[in-house]
Amino acid sequence: MFGPGLLVAAAFIGPGTVTTASIAGASFGYALLWALLFSVLATMVLQEMCVRLGLVTRKGLAEAMREAFAGHWYGPAAALLVVAAIGFGNAAYEAGNITGASIGLQAITGINASIWSLFVGLVAAALLASGRYRVIERALVAMVLVMSAVFLFTFLMVRPSLDVLLSGLLRPTLPEGSLLTAIALVGTTVVPYNLFLHASAVREKWPAGDQVEQSLRSARLDSGLSIGLGGFITLAIMSTSAAAFFATGGEVSAATIAQQLEPVLGPAARYLFALGLFAAGLSSAVAAPLAAAWAVCGTMGWEQDVSARRFRLVWLLVLAAGTIVAVIGARPLTAILFAQAANGFLLPICAIFLLLVMNRSDRLGTFRNGLLSNVLGGAVVLVTLGLGGLKLLQVFGVAG
Repeated sequence: MFGPGLLVAAAFIGPGTVTTASIAGASFGYALLWALLFSVLATMVLQEMCVRLGLVTRKGLAEAMREAFAGHWYGPAAALLVVAAIGFGNAAYEAGNITGASIGLQAITGINASIWSLFVGLVAAALLASGRYRVIERALVAMVLVMSAVFLFTFLMVRPSLDVLLSGLLRPTLPEGSLLTAIALVGTTVVPYNLFLHASAVREKWPAGDQVEQSLRSARLDSGLSIGLGGFITLAIMSTSAAAFFATGGEVSAATIAQQLEPVLGPAARYLFALGLFAAGLSSAVAAPLAAAWAVCGTMGWEQDVSARRFRLVWLLVLAAGTIVAVIGARPLTAILFAQAANGFLLPICAIFLLLVMNRSDRLGTFRNGLLSNVLGGAVVLVTLGLGGLKLLQVFGVAG
């Protein structure tokens, strides 16, 4: 039943999600649940388009964009934006992944996070260079699901009021100082590089000889169930954090996030949380450079085989940059939060490109976007542009 959709969910349930959701719950209670709901729905809409693109055209998003924009004056500009947003942007995002994993290891060893950041970077490099990513990926996803199960059990222990949950989900509000966190929730769930990752992964899961309609049904079910599960896990993290910190006035930090698990696991909470955070960070630290390599190589027209020299060079540069930033970083939680917010700003660019490609009838035929897909995709673009624009106005002192 599960396939590439679970990989997408595992990619966004990384240390950034744990950190951002914990901060959102601790700082604002249940007030930002609406941002999570929007993020999950937006992810489903955009990833469904990527599934359709990959299965119908047998091309990744970067390849489709390069072909669609070829011969136009804006072609080079589009390529530059993709390389900058996904290639260079993933380096910053990678720093958050590595930092999150190192926080987990620091929590159980007491050894400085900078040292662990270097270790995580080297482990990720070894995994990427091994060529046996599938086997390791399954083990990492299993570890992430273990951590996720603990949060779900904790959620059942907390048992937040249904009225409170529905109010947070259905009544959008922005408490003072919450805008950056709301953008971060969007950025940590609707991850731009997952758009490139998913379109390429479905081609491996469902071969070209299969019936497109049947493959689409399976892929859509896989994507919907996996992303829905990921959203529910994030909801559980926010809820347990709200119960542990918001209601009591406690302060959330790298040292206290594990307190969310103590009602279930007692003293063992710190160790299981650290192990899960390490697994989440490492799996994302492997996925981000791979996605960047697929995006950059596809955009530039380079060979996309994992053993190709340029492909290896791209993921190595992204991984190296992220590792360096993580090693020298002084405020890990802030670094992770801002990395997720950066994804929120980059998302509209990738979504606009996806919408343009998905409306090409010469590429997709009867499988191109219909009115509903365009309306929903357009709504995602408008909302994310609005959130990012409002933040820029605040930065320049125009908006309060």
